[in-house]
Amino acid sequence: MTIQDDAGLLASTTIERLGDESELATWAEGPVWIPARRAVRFSDIHRNRILEWSADTNLVSVYRDDVEFTNGRTTGLDGEVVQCSHGLRRVEVERDGQVSELTSQWRGKRFNSPNDVIVKSDGTVWFSDPSYGIKRPIEGHPGDLEYRDHWVWRFDPADGSVEPVIIDVEMPNGLAFSPDESLLYSSDNSIDLPNLEPNPGGTHAIRVYRVLDGRMCKGGRDFRAIDDGIADGIRVDERGNVWSSEFSGVHIYSPEGDQIGYIPVEGGHVGNICFGGDDGTDLFIACTSRLWRVRTHVRDASHVLRDQLQPAGA
Repeated sequence: MTIQDDAGLLASTTIERLGDESELATWAEGPVWIPARRAVRFSDIHRNRILEWSADTNLVSVYRDDVEFTNGRTTGLDGEVVQCSHGLRRVEVERDGQVSELTSQWRGKRFNSPNDVIVKSDGTVWFSDPSYGIKRPIEGHPGDLEYRDHWVWRFDPADGSVEPVIIDVEMPNGLAFSPDESLLYSSDNSIDLPNLEPNPGGTHAIRVYRVLDGRMCKGGRDFRAIDDGIADGIRVDERGNVWSSEFSGVHIYSPEGDQIGYIPVEGGHVGNICFGGDDGTDLFIACTSRLWRVRTHVRDASHVLRDQLQPAGA
């Protein structure tokens, strides 16, 4: 398989395998670049731990054990790490090494198993809530669908409110905003049921919604049907292109939904991606047991927007 780069997004056609053989994951997920540590932190879900790759040493080490099956993560406006916990059925935040809850229920009903999370430029936290953590013993603890569905949610730390923003997805997973935050993309993967039963009639697509008043989603439509398995974690770059984790690699779609790039990755299934590195243009790829990196010419749209909104001199 060869790399496709129709739009000139890649600065290198070399895919680097990071780390050595001393610390490998069983299912790598939820990567995030942490500038202060010059590191990528990511989940090893099946072994219930968090790993971290250091740019200074090119080594992967165990950051924390017994983490209640964390999955997706991102950084907040102040650099704090916001992450999803399958085991505790909540979204949580880590500041200065201390982990605390952000939100875990709606109207007295617990979430299923928050999976992926993004932070909007206004500080609100948006997260997907499929049921992998309560239906797959290796990814959490057995439990019930207390609100009886799988939705995408918005949590406002300013007042503690939490409300559903997308209710017409069947099994939501990855999330990403367009560069101006007027659109929200969500991967929908009901073809991949949490109980592992075949579901050939299920959805395997990335959907896109208009964001109204910065707090609700309308007009959902299929952005791109997925041929290479399912779309897991997704990111949007500063040009509006959608980068999608799929079975054999990373697929890149234009804002119109046309495939303009493809990065094949050996050694398993690609679960998630993030942009990072010192200038923000490194693409880190979590693929089954380890991390990979490819150099690009673009940055994550959300980080670019935050820089633009940062007060002068801040």
